[in-house]
Amino acid sequence: MNGLYPFKFKPILKEKIWGGQNLKSSINKKIPLNKKIGESWEISGVENNISVVENGFLAENELKELIEIYMGDLVGDRVYEQFGTEFPLLIKFIDANDVLSIQVHPDDMLAKKRHNASGKTEMWYIIDAKNDAELISGFNREMDEQHYLKHLEKNELPDILNFEKVQKSDVYYLPAGRVHAIGKGIVLAEIQQSSDITYRIFDWNRKDDQGNFRELHTDEALDAIDFKFYDNYKTEYKSVKNTTSKILGNNYFETNILDFDQKMDKDYNQLDSFVIYMCLEGKFEIEYYESEKITIEKGETVLIPAVIEHLILNPVVQSKLLEVYIPEQKNGKET
Repeated sequence: MNGLYPFKFKPILKEKIWGGQNLKSSINKKIPLNKKIGESWEISGVENNISVVENGFLAENELKELIEIYMGDLVGDRVYEQFGTEFPLLIKFIDANDVLSIQVHPDDMLAKKRHNASGKTEMWYIIDAKNDAELISGFNREMDEQHYLKHLEKNELPDILNFEKVQKSDVYYLPAGRVHAIGKGIVLAEIQQSSDITYRIFDWNRKDDQGNFRELHTDEALDAIDFKFYDNYKTEYKSVKNTTSKILGNNYFETNILDFDQKMDKDYNQLDSFVIYMCLEGKFEIEYYESEKITIEKGETVLIPAVIEHLILNPVVQSKLLEVYIPEQKNGKET
């Protein structure tokens, strides 16, 4: 039997100007009182923000150290071959207690050239949304650089952006280059490439506690923006009870949803990748190595090492989770 087991990590909590206390009420996160917590980084390999193991005999070890030691047993042989000791995903819960800045992320080519880093393609799964909560994804009309800059200069950027009313369980896929912002009153799960590069375009003219405007990245963003207009920005998917239902997939990550109140057998024999579970609702038990068990509750995230190829999910109560892994490389398109 391999010594690896399902890992929980210490959440890395991030104070933000737009954060609040909703991660506590929505997903039971332990949030310090009176702190504006905007993000809980659940699993991170980002420099200076490396996740630390919380459970088991490898507690207090950093994720990067584990990959250095266990390599393909932890992340999968093909994943290790592609990424080495860099963990390829950044997994977060986000509380937008106020509207976020309008921003865009570079793709791999631009990020490599400018920052020697990965680009950032991501997805959002809406966990909670207040009535009339909305987000921004893309443009609401055909756009080009000239018209975009004109609206930006006149302080009228929101006029050309696509606002979407959202509700619980909605999903939005945000390929690198798509202009976006999370609106007020939304709690979501974010799955993304391991990158912390963000170009802030517009910040609603607000100031921080010291009375300063936050830095904008107008010029850098221009080369990154996809100006194309799309008919539909929302990801349609169907969740079928007690089955693994696909939400979306691309070269960077595949995400499924499991909504279950019965025992589920999972066979990852052919996957050759780590698997991440983000528990959105309920409480369940993971049975692995035939007799080992670990309990996962709402708001917890767990990393299943690639070497654990078979496991059983036993719901304590009806549970819902996101399942995330690195798929085999295809053509880079969303599937």
